[in-house]
Amino acid sequence: MTSSFPPAFRWGVATSAFQIEGATTADGRGPSIWDTFAAVPGAVAGGHTGEPAADHYHRWEADLDLLAELGVDSYRFSVSWPRIQPSGRGAPERRGLAFYRRLVDGLRERGIEPFLTLYHWDLPQALEDEGGWRSRDTAYRFAEYAALVHRELGDVVDFWTTLNEPYPCAVAGYGEGRHAPGAREGHGALAAAHHLLLGHGLAVRAMCEQAALPHQFGIVLNQSPAVPVSDSPADAAAAARQDTLLRRQFTDPLFGGRYAPGLSAMFDGVSDFSFRRDEDLEIIGVPLDYLGVNYYYRLHCADAPHREPDPARRTVADIGVDTTRLPDVPRTGMGWPVEPEGLTEALVGLHNRYPGLPPVYVTENGCVYADRSDFADYERISFLSEHIEAVRTAAAAGVDLRGYFCWSLLDNFEWAHGYKHRFGLIHVDYETQARTPRSSYRWYRDFIAAERTP
Repeated sequence: MTSSFPPAFRWGVATSAFQIEGATTADGRGPSIWDTFAAVPGAVAGGHTGEPAADHYHRWEADLDLLAELGVDSYRFSVSWPRIQPSGRGAPERRGLAFYRRLVDGLRERGIEPFLTLYHWDLPQALEDEGGWRSRDTAYRFAEYAALVHRELGDVVDFWTTLNEPYPCAVAGYGEGRHAPGAREGHGALAAAHHLLLGHGLAVRAMCEQAALPHQFGIVLNQSPAVPVSDSPADAAAAARQDTLLRRQFTDPLFGGRYAPGLSAMFDGVSDFSFRRDEDLEIIGVPLDYLGVNYYYRLHCADAPHREPDPARRTVADIGVDTTRLPDVPRTGMGWPVEPEGLTEALVGLHNRYPGLPPVYVTENGCVYADRSDFADYERISFLSEHIEAVRTAAAAGVDLRGYFCWSLLDNFEWAHGYKHRFGLIHVDYETQARTPRSSYRWYRDFIAAERTP
């Protein structure tokens, strides 16, 4: 590749608290919905839980040294809400705040910019017991939590992300039951999606009101373009429904000043959308400084009958779409199609659909392949190289791109897959917690160095 990214373009890696920290009962941390969900027999592959994960809570200094050796200038991580407010409300747990202060100070000492995410799926279980994201009150509790963390760390953190991927939170967690809290609902999942966005807007307002320094505020959305499997009108309509559920349900209120056209009709008989209030769109659409885009694969959509004929009993995921007919292309170790052009499509599509879209960071992009004994992961190197080239193509098409973050620094707890799949540039032996950089770690290090060479 020839160097074409601007000198200020950021290169980083990303992680999340529940996936790497472990120490789920240490220093006053309360239980999250993922602790509860993982304890349900059969919910997580292998019966795995958030213990020990990568034990980052105790090994953070060595992990930051590996970050520094990698040569990244930015690190995206998340704060564990139940580590800060064990019950989701009230006075903070000072030991939890102290951990993140040490982490951020350690990043600054190594010349690495912290990109802090306030919510990466680990809702305090106490709030779920009160309704979770189905409840409007949770949005207000989230804003209070965001303001609390911002007051404590605003002197050393400039980049503040409210939510990571509200779509899986709402649809996979409250609609499909395959993520925490494991619910299978229609109206409740749609309410969760709305209240996640409301919490985002309230949090940005709260942080802006108290910001003593110029900070950057944003949100991270997963973007899987929906493409029809054929030229038939029925399959095209199926792809449009999928796009409305996964992307436009969130991007239209955030950047288009409206609710996604067709969303209400899609769920006629499922929900009356009574959770919406007149002032909500204005709150949700608060101006942002950046958008984070997570991309892994495209969704190939075919028209299909509803699994549940009675709308009143349908879940939010039952929209008459079949996404199992995958194209004849290479796939990752998780069976996901490898289509780098989908990343370009997602970025350019957002740019074209929403005039005035804020600057964009690719905040997650990565893959899983079977490990070799020598940790030579050439497939991952090829994947990353092709997707970075797709980012370059999008930038050339006019998208205001500011950075790329590889998922992930370390092998980790991969949600319902447990510890079966490994996304890390660094291999983690979960028994000994030994870290071994893979070939992709060295490739990414050398690539970043080459990009910075005049």
